[in-house]
Amino acid sequence: MLAAMVWSSQTMSARLSLLLVFLALVGAALAENARGAAEDYSGMYSFVRDGEFLQITIEDNEAVTGFISRFGDTENDKGTFLDQFFKSGKLEGNKVSFTTEVIHGSWYKFEGAFARGRGKSPEEEGYYLLRGTLTRWSEGADHKTASQQRQVEFSSFPRDTSPPK
Repeated sequence: MLAAMVWSSQTMSARLSLLLVFLALVGAALAENARGAAEDYSGMYSFVRDGEFLQITIEDNEAVTGFISRFGDTENDKGTFLDQFFKSGKLEGNKVSFTTEVIHGSWYKFEGAFARGRGKSPEEEGYYLLRGTLTRWSEGADHKTASQQRQVEFSSFPRDTSPPK
């Protein structure tokens, strides 16, 4: 009887060990799947005025690169198309922030988050939305810095998801 009890507790211990190994493997697989299933927010988005856009690229290390293509609006660049590249940017989950380089005395800072829009697939406009606070900083002729802040919502442009030929 003592031998049966010893064998039974050894069997239980072995089963418990196998269960723990199984749970560890399942947990690792789920974590890998969650990383692999992360949303790819990279792409083009509308910007403040018609014809302007925002290009965002999410890097593997959650760094954000990109640029804003916009029309100039000062005396010296009115109507000229300007590209303002990101000086810095980061992504944490769906929260994103970036700051642009200075061009003609102005730069932008954005803080917000990505959300799903009305589009049913990435091939449709508005599949993703970028909502948040956009601050435009500008330096006047008197070298004083002023800022204008507003709440914005930018819509993703349709993606070309067809395989390259």
